[in-house]
Amino acid sequence: MQNKGLVKLFALLFGLVSIYQLSYTFITGKVETDAENYAISQISEAEEDYVSKREALEASYLDSIGSNPILGYTSYDDAKTKELNKGLDLKGGINVTLQISVKDILRGLANNTKNPIFNKAIADTDEASKSSDETYLELFFDSFDAIKGDTKLASPDIFANKGLSDEINFQMSDDEVKPIIRRKIDESVVSAFEVLRERIDGFGVTQPNIQREGNSGRIVVELPGARDIERARDLLSSTAQLEFWETYQQSNQSIGQFFFNANERLRDILEPQEQQTDTLTTAESEIDSLLSDVAQDSLDLTAEANPLLGKLIPASPGSHAIARVLVSDTAEVGSYLRMPEIRRMLPADVQFTKFTWERPPKDAETAELYALKSNRDNLPRISGDVVSDAQDTFDQFNKPAVSMTMNTRGAKEWERLTGDAFNNQTGIAIVLDNKVYTAPGVSSGPISGGRSEITGTFTVNETKDIANVLRAGKLPASAEIIDSFVVGPSLGQEAIDSGFMSFLIAMAFVLLWMIFYYGKAGIFADIALILNIVLIFGVLTSLGAVLTLPGIAGIVLTIGMSVDANVLIFERVKEELARGKGKAQAVADGFGNALSSILDANITTGLTAIILFIFGSGPIKGFATTLLIGIVTSLFTAIFITRLLVDWYVSKKGRSLDFSTSLTKNLFKNLKINFLGKRKVAYVISAILVGVGAFSLFTKGLQQGVDFVGGRNYQIRFENAVSASDISSELVQTLGSANAKTFGEANQIMVTTNYKVDVQGNEVDDEILDILYNALQKYLPEGTTYDDFKPGGSNDNIGVLKYRKVGPTIADDIKKNALWAVIGSLAVVFLYILLRFRKWQFSLGAVVAVFHDVMIVLGIFSLTSAIMPFNMEIDQAFIAAILTVIGYSLNDTVVVFDRIREVVNLKGWKNGEHINQALNSTLSRTLNTSLTTLIVLLAIFIFGGESLRGFMFAMIVGVIIGTYSSVFIATPIMFDSLKNKMATDKK
Repeated sequence: MQNKGLVKLFALLFGLVSIYQLSYTFITGKVETDAENYAISQISEAEEDYVSKREALEASYLDSIGSNPILGYTSYDDAKTKELNKGLDLKGGINVTLQISVKDILRGLANNTKNPIFNKAIADTDEASKSSDETYLELFFDSFDAIKGDTKLASPDIFANKGLSDEINFQMSDDEVKPIIRRKIDESVVSAFEVLRERIDGFGVTQPNIQREGNSGRIVVELPGARDIERARDLLSSTAQLEFWETYQQSNQSIGQFFFNANERLRDILEPQEQQTDTLTTAESEIDSLLSDVAQDSLDLTAEANPLLGKLIPASPGSHAIARVLVSDTAEVGSYLRMPEIRRMLPADVQFTKFTWERPPKDAETAELYALKSNRDNLPRISGDVVSDAQDTFDQFNKPAVSMTMNTRGAKEWERLTGDAFNNQTGIAIVLDNKVYTAPGVSSGPISGGRSEITGTFTVNETKDIANVLRAGKLPASAEIIDSFVVGPSLGQEAIDSGFMSFLIAMAFVLLWMIFYYGKAGIFADIALILNIVLIFGVLTSLGAVLTLPGIAGIVLTIGMSVDANVLIFERVKEELARGKGKAQAVADGFGNALSSILDANITTGLTAIILFIFGSGPIKGFATTLLIGIVTSLFTAIFITRLLVDWYVSKKGRSLDFSTSLTKNLFKNLKINFLGKRKVAYVISAILVGVGAFSLFTKGLQQGVDFVGGRNYQIRFENAVSASDISSELVQTLGSANAKTFGEANQIMVTTNYKVDVQGNEVDDEILDILYNALQKYLPEGTTYDDFKPGGSNDNIGVLKYRKVGPTIADDIKKNALWAVIGSLAVVFLYILLRFRKWQFSLGAVVAVFHDVMIVLGIFSLTSAIMPFNMEIDQAFIAAILTVIGYSLNDTVVVFDRIREVVNLKGWKNGEHINQALNSTLSRTLNTSLTTLIVLLAIFIFGGESLRGFMFAMIVGVIIGTYSSVFIATPIMFDSLKNKMATDKK
């Protein structure tokens, strides 16, 4: 081998850099373990809320030593920025995809116009977006063009308004306006991106990740290690729409009369006229009762007879709310007050009243209802854009609060508003995202200076977050969470433990197997393999890539597949030795002859990994990343490092290197199996397998996961074993559509539901969690609270450990990407093999074999999904498995084709006899590689954790079928399609 010195230097530097990069991960791990142990020693489990106290103490400890030098070249703070990034499934945390509402941005750009054409186009776009891949903006343009008539986008009451007057004028055509609107939409999404980045920076997690998804208006945010899931979710989805409103007094007679009239009308709407009772008291007594300052035990009315008044409770004395309602009734009462026929009953002097709920304290039974003085345009007296600064602080009673400072314009408006509130003896409601946080009165006249304060029943973290979002500014439009993935920290640690266990077992087996089969040469392959693992982790760290559980599976799979290169080389060296060549020459020729097969096999696998990286998302991207890195490092270590070690050993006189042991020396020698003669039997067997699978697919189908159909699933753990079927029956009664399956151990289930799958918002997520908690409470240990049960709750060992939500829109996108990934991989493979082997018959054989493998894997999943004791849903991980199977099958097929081409070029066609010879000569490599890969996959399947079992099962089946198809399908198809041409060429 030439340039040995350069290769040695590069290998040394590459290895040292990798170890240096990994050192930061070990340093941060040790320091954080010390911090955790310190917190445990200081705060016992007997203390109230010990979990959060320990977390606070850990953070304080790390802050205090963060800048202290470690080992002379780094500190904890510095090392933390350079450590190996761990994904959510290994660290816990939250990943969300936010859809910035382009509709809201369009309405804002059009100044909330009442133009009927514009609003009809928006409504049509809403409907079209449910079944289209186009962006919302392009669909809006199409909808507008279809109905516009003489109306132009540059109409004064659409986009040629005062706000856009510098860029759009009345004379502009629609084609001139559209690019401007596209730019404005893009600017708004960029603005949202920056606002979210600022919020995340203030949240306090390390290694956050935020990125845009093309021009879709989607932003992906990942917060590894975030324990307070509810807090993170609210921080991301809050628009930070701060508003200041004047309230109506409790004693306002017009509001009271409205409630009575609305109650009467609701009785007519909700109940048949003949069922109405005559038990109403007089209007005056009801209004007096409602508006009384003296608390009463109840109104002498029933909810059945009085759908509205029966749910209203007098507001607390001194409060500026109009009434109180049980928290459980707020949704119903709110829906009544939003009904158009009810809104029309508001008296003229209060006809624009805005009814808004307070943000109730935690565990409160009632919520206050405020009547805010509004106007025709529903605009507040002061909006949040006047706030120049916000800080979390403490009020006069030493309770957490938020202090705000306004700019000059805001200070003037604030003085005017406080003066009106003082004169009218009303309150000022401070509203954030349509929730009243506080509504103080004004006792000493107008307040100048523009300073105000938000008080209430807050925690310190809540005031930090409110101040944070107010400083960062409001989002330009609402942000809906259309996809979310939540993993509890305990489940992340379990994933690390299980992944590490599978890694060690697979590594140990491969190392021992190589020594058993190849003797001393196997030791050199093992050294190269260990270096390969170090390089993979070093490259991952230096690139800032994220290690996920599927990523660990990718590394473990790389261990199995990296053996293939060494096996190819050693088998070719053995052949050269059998021809009587000397050691040095046999090694040189063996490495040279194997190079073509090694490159072809790794390129085809790499191409499928690239497609997986392009079309995959989240953890699956991590799998593709580690697989790609593993392919490159495996090539380097097998071709160069193993060669260096072998050359060094054989260069010394008197040393023997046989590339086998006494037990394996004569294995697979002198085989003369007539593979092609058995091809018709193989065709029949394969036709039966594919036919049965296809029949099952068309009749029974596949269990599609929430990735493909939308919905929510929850991994829930209990203290003792539970019956999944019993839980399913109970959940169906409350959620309508719900399914529970045992997930791993008998005390763990996976609940899947599409309840309100089309409804976005954190309220629905909270509602479903509440339903689950109430339904499953009897299975939980006594005293288990909602906080223990929820994701990232105070109890790490029971409750919801992992949670996934996928909206219907993004589910369609995932399904489409999966289809393109499979089609793309087949197309790329066909083209590569066509270019490499120059005959379309080789491509045809490879593609038919791959299609055969995929159909059998799908058929087995369809046939066995109901009886297997692990999750066999079709999701993104399954698609990753299918693409990996495609890559592996091609790897095997290309190696066989390479040998066939070599043998046929040397010895001729001879009616296929030399093809059989080529197949026999590769059998040792084929079985060796397949066996090591299978053992590795079995190690992950058994020890890698429940979430990977379906993924690994698909790959195990795929490896077995792929090994079979490369010999009995790909080669015979190639032979049958080529033999007539070869016979014709001979003539």
